Amino acid sequence: MTIGERLKEERLRIGITQSVLAEHCGVSKNTQLNYEKNERSPDGAYLEIAALVGVDVLYVITGRRLPADLDVLSSAELDLLRFFKGMSPDDQVSFLRVAKGMFIASNSVLPD
Repeated sequence: MTIGERLKEERLRIGITQSVLAEHCGVSKNTQLNYEKNERSPDGAYLEIAALVGVDVLYVITGRRLPADLDVLSSAELDLLRFFKGMSPDDQVSFLRVAKGMFIASNSVLPD
């Protein structure tokens, strides 16, 4: 089985369309199709985001599965991560300050 075939299998396993996975991973639907047809290979940035969406990237690349108990980010968490990565470094610092303040105000204790 090829990387493209395993990528398609993973996309179907998590129940999303080519368009949805492409959008989350920042590529066109045509690029996603080319990955699945094994005409192009996904890069590291694509695979990093695909993992956050729920794709078992280890399986896609090697054919071996990850342990089933690993957490996957929700759609909202994935959106926050994409927004954060799109900000300037100064805006990221400001965003983290606001988020930390909101967390402290609602929980009183910071996580480790």
